[in-house]
Amino acid sequence: MYIPDKRILKNYAKVLVDFALNSGKGINKGEVVSLQFDTVALPLAHVVYAQILSSGGFPIVRMSDDIFSKELYTHGSNEQLLFFPKKYIRSFVDTVDHRIALLAERDPLYLKDVDPKKIMLSNKNTSLVRKWLFDKEDRGQMTWTLALFGTPGMAEQAGISLEKYWEQIISACFLDAEDPLAKWRTVFKGLEKIRTTLSDMNIQKLHIVAQDTDLWITMGKDRKWLGGGGRNIPSFEIFTSPDWRGTTGHIYFDYPLYRYGNIIRDIHLTFEKGRVIKARASKNESLLKALIAQKNADKIGEYSLTDIRFSRINHFMANTLFDENFGGKWGNTHLAVGTSYHDTYTKDPKTLTAKKLHELGYNESPEHCDIMATHNREVTATLGNGTTKTIYKDGKFTV
Repeated sequence: MYIPDKRILKNYAKVLVDFALNSGKGINKGEVVSLQFDTVALPLAHVVYAQILSSGGFPIVRMSDDIFSKELYTHGSNEQLLFFPKKYIRSFVDTVDHRIALLAERDPLYLKDVDPKKIMLSNKNTSLVRKWLFDKEDRGQMTWTLALFGTPGMAEQAGISLEKYWEQIISACFLDAEDPLAKWRTVFKGLEKIRTTLSDMNIQKLHIVAQDTDLWITMGKDRKWLGGGGRNIPSFEIFTSPDWRGTTGHIYFDYPLYRYGNIIRDIHLTFEKGRVIKARASKNESLLKALIAQKNADKIGEYSLTDIRFSRINHFMANTLFDENFGGKWGNTHLAVGTSYHDTYTKDPKTLTAKKLHELGYNESPEHCDIMATHNREVTATLGNGTTKTIYKDGKFTV
């Protein structure tokens, strides 16, 4: 199996440990770092582990494998699927300062023969875990990052060789640069300028027009835009979590969605008064409807745009982390159904009680599913004074 040389893996590890974590500053000596990965990603995990040690951190290894997940979903009882070691997970959340997850699947469709309802059933406890993690992050006590390790199965789904697949990863993450951290600092500086401008514009509504798309989104009170920050590597998107109640219209997503071990193609969603009232797809429509039928998964949790001036990703990767950051000819937009991000709140996220979240129109759900569209689009903002301004056109922000 093709694996990049040691210099590339070392650069990857440095980006993750010494840049992505701690919001672009890297870890501090004595901090606890959870390193989670599938066994196939061991070559990169070993280098990341060494980098955590070199940077003075205390690594905790959490290794898993697709075969265990498939065994559980195939043969596990409902009681086993719902098993939740509350004290163990609570202790883990309390202990770690940072989390790194290396995404690597031998076969993105390894769960295609498993009933998706069993997978969704096991997700019921994720809301509590997500709350614990969000609360700690909102207090400024934890950061995290995701990264991709290419496998033959992922490359096959993307329709390219494994070496070409890794070329996309290397290019997107600047791993071939003499100083990849400096490259990322430059990118994040550019993203910061755009997101700050957007946050200062007092945007009330967004109107997205594209192929088979005419969608209105209400920003909501006390919202800001986010981008960069190291939460994902790569991360070129600029996003917000709007008031779910103001979403209306329809949107078409041309990129395939890999979810619950299956592919959903040609997704069309129609919103009315903030809820999905119609969902259709050319492949696995029943799975799409089951996904949306989960608690509050029929509401928007995130809206995002990616600018082609930042992203060097120009090929479908069959993985949300890269596909939601696709650049190509027109950039991409993605919408997530399900839970919202609390750090898009302009004030102190620690003050967001359940009541306050409800009042502001932040959605809470065990689901968070990003769905991507890559065709050309124009996004117009209605500002607080009633005027309109185009903020995105032809794959670029215009602010």
